[in-house]
Amino acid sequence: MRIVQCWDDGVVDDIRLCEILRRHGAKATFNLNWGLHSQQRAGNWKYKGKEVFKIAIPELIEVYKGFLIGNHSLTHPHLTKLSADAARCEIRKNKDALEQHFGQAVTGFAYPFGACNETVGNIIAEEGHVYARTVENRNPCFPPDNPMAFHPNRHFNAADFWEEFEKVKALDGVFYFWGHSYEITTEADWLAFEKKIERISREATATWVNLPDLFEKQAAV
Repeated sequence: MRIVQCWDDGVVDDIRLCEILRRHGAKATFNLNWGLHSQQRAGNWKYKGKEVFKIAIPELIEVYKGFLIGNHSLTHPHLTKLSADAARCEIRKNKDALEQHFGQAVTGFAYPFGACNETVGNIIAEEGHVYARTVENRNPCFPPDNPMAFHPNRHFNAADFWEEFEKVKALDGVFYFWGHSYEITTEADWLAFEKKIERISREATATWVNLPDLFEKQAAV
């Protein structure tokens, strides 16, 4: 089975998350909003009482070294509420800025707030992305009927995470999970998360794969 994961929003908790993933050889994509990062760490919201900070621009390359970067729009709007031109601007400008800063192709997209429709999906495809992730659950998740509506299996913290994992394992399929690192709020949560990543990495039948590679291999078949 192949395992893929992605994380949204580019927050400071990603630093610890990345350290865990590196320790266990786990691949991942981090979906960023370039327009919301600044030269210093900045926070403008709280999650369960914890203030959430965006990573500073000078930190980004070091924090995400070894991982893929995905497009999450420039400023995280509901893209379906924008005009087509405004949505394209959000998508294109963010892709261009991320590619320039990180020096890697940005071919994956994650919908802000999970808000998607056919018009926005078509724009994302036209702007050079191979997939766009929603927040709907789907099993099996791959291959998607429409790569611009790529539904993951589960949120990383779903109560039935392992149940779904075992179903995919039995089919030798693709298991795709996602989340935000700021949702890991306590030390116990962090320890449990690392055990989860360690368990997946020790699974003899599991292989960590980068998300765009799924579609390259599918095209080659």
